[in-house]
Amino acid sequence: MDLFVSGRLCLFGEHSDWAGYYTRINSRIEPGAAIVTGIDLGIYAHVEKCDKFRFRTALNDGSITDWLEFPLSIKELRAEARRGGFNSYIAGVAAYMMEYYDVGGVAIDCYKVTLPIKKGLSSSAAICVLVARAFNLLYNLQISVRGEMEAAYRGEILTPSRCGRLDQACAYGEKPVLMKFDGDNLEVEQISVGKDLFWVLCDIHGKKDTLKILASLNACYPFAQDEISENVQRALGKENSRIIKETVLAMKQGNAERIGQLMTEAQDTFDRLVSPACPSELLSPKLHKIMDDPAVKNFSLGRKGVGSQGDGMLQMICKDRESQEKLVAYLNCKLGLEAYPFCIRARHSVRKAVIPLAGFGTRLFPASKVVNKAFFPIVDYDGVAKPVLLAIIEELIQSGIEEIAIIIQPDQQEEFDRLFSNITDAHYYQKLSEEKREYNAAIQQIGMKITYIYQEEQLGLGHAVYQAHDFAGGEAVLLLLGDHLYHSNSGSSCTDQVICSFEQCGQLTVSLDEIDINRVSSYGCLTGQFVDSEQRIMRVEAIVEKPSPEFAEQNLAVKDEKGRKHYYSVFGQYVLTPAVFSALRKKVLAYREGSGEIELTDAMEEVRSAEGMYGYVVDGTRYDVGIPEGYKKAVTNYGSRVDKSTGASYGKE
Repeated sequence: MDLFVSGRLCLFGEHSDWAGYYTRINSRIEPGAAIVTGIDLGIYAHVEKCDKFRFRTALNDGSITDWLEFPLSIKELRAEARRGGFNSYIAGVAAYMMEYYDVGGVAIDCYKVTLPIKKGLSSSAAICVLVARAFNLLYNLQISVRGEMEAAYRGEILTPSRCGRLDQACAYGEKPVLMKFDGDNLEVEQISVGKDLFWVLCDIHGKKDTLKILASLNACYPFAQDEISENVQRALGKENSRIIKETVLAMKQGNAERIGQLMTEAQDTFDRLVSPACPSELLSPKLHKIMDDPAVKNFSLGRKGVGSQGDGMLQMICKDRESQEKLVAYLNCKLGLEAYPFCIRARHSVRKAVIPLAGFGTRLFPASKVVNKAFFPIVDYDGVAKPVLLAIIEELIQSGIEEIAIIIQPDQQEEFDRLFSNITDAHYYQKLSEEKREYNAAIQQIGMKITYIYQEEQLGLGHAVYQAHDFAGGEAVLLLLGDHLYHSNSGSSCTDQVICSFEQCGQLTVSLDEIDINRVSSYGCLTGQFVDSEQRIMRVEAIVEKPSPEFAEQNLAVKDEKGRKHYYSVFGQYVLTPAVFSALRKKVLAYREGSGEIELTDAMEEVRSAEGMYGYVVDGTRYDVGIPEGYKKAVTNYGSRVDKSTGASYGKE
């Protein structure tokens, strides 16, 4: 198979990864935080199974190295890793993978490399991730993206390199992520970008001694001995955390001007508080000369150094594509440098959502006799009374979902059109306030994002979901149960949490909710092993539809560190991969009348067995508004939020 791994650019927070590690020694040190993105420069490779470990690579000058070849010996690979140099990274990761996983050999031919070497773009981490990913995919190890990142890091530290934890963020591809470093703990969260952001990366043809920079700054830890050390810890700690927080908000808003201001502020803070710790390398006269160039300032909104800083690489953000093109031309043609444009796009890996609503809603009879369950009213966080469906869809749109398919019966569309079309009763419209008239227009705009798909027969949830196979178009899609409301207990919506988890794992993902064993017979239940320290991401080992309590106790319990048993059901949100639709297709084609319903659970279990599957324990509460008890709870509690700092509730009178 062919693989591509991008380089990575640290937009903000350089050095905070290793600095944050010192919190395990000095609790007064602020945890580190960085914003990192993949770029479209990287390493292209062809990989295949082999009876040895073989590797060769193209170089930036176009030449190709000879094949590097090792027997399948952990000892020999470790020895090569200790020798240092570019080959050491490759050998280190191979040694780690062979020691901890049941794998054979791999041949890796890096036939094209567009990533500059030793320019702060982490070419070493990119090759480490590439090796880990080759083993993972060729031997079907079902390791998540986070797992590949960890394997790359563990392999790299077998070498003389003293890399930080943010380098392997290239495993996430061309997506900006927020990374937090607190001792041994690492958190990674994808950042949703509100508008396209236009960056320029420039090789200024300078020189710097990265090892000297790292040695000088590490000498300021773990305990500050003088004013210089105190300033370094302040810059990489408190000041960095503040700038990172504001930048994440600006990126979510797509506010390029504010990001530019924060870039300039971050560089000024670094120059003032960090550079004195290693002035011979960090005063960086060439970097500052280019940043102060009037034309560079005119074409860009903000400027700062890259990686360990010094006279290495320069990054800039521009107002728009036109300014970006002019800046690249000026740097290349007028100053004789090497500039690369790249764009962080306002896009999400999950753009589409599916909501099945073709059921009859008999559990809500007789109310559902006159009102579709999708239109039962609820008071939302904003204090507005709206149909349940509209509350669900508005959260989807806020999470970046661009297209929504609603599965309905053919004779139901008129009801839905009534919600999303304009008001035809002029007298009623005149009674609305100006604010509600604007909201009516917004609802019509929402309706333009919706596709209706008919389910002629009700043959189970799996059958309903399969009706959307053309709509999915080979993409991963978010599935939500249309009779559930989701209330987040954190600053991130339940939908955002599930999508972020999928983007970390890269495989079929289902949201999880811990439930009492007496309730397992009402839900699809899962068991597996948690793969993170927070016990939120689970590698699913089995999924069973509506098991008995006795079966669940024997087969589905997940034990914590104290041996206590926990049980997990589906929370009601899924990210379905194309493989799920393929599995459903087989079941639909094989269906025979009277053979029962076509269950989504069965298709997911088939995909789990073949490719792997992850679950994510959502920090939130679900309300099953398809049953009277759940709807009653939602009416009472859903529209209220609780301020965790004060305990006060608000949002609902």
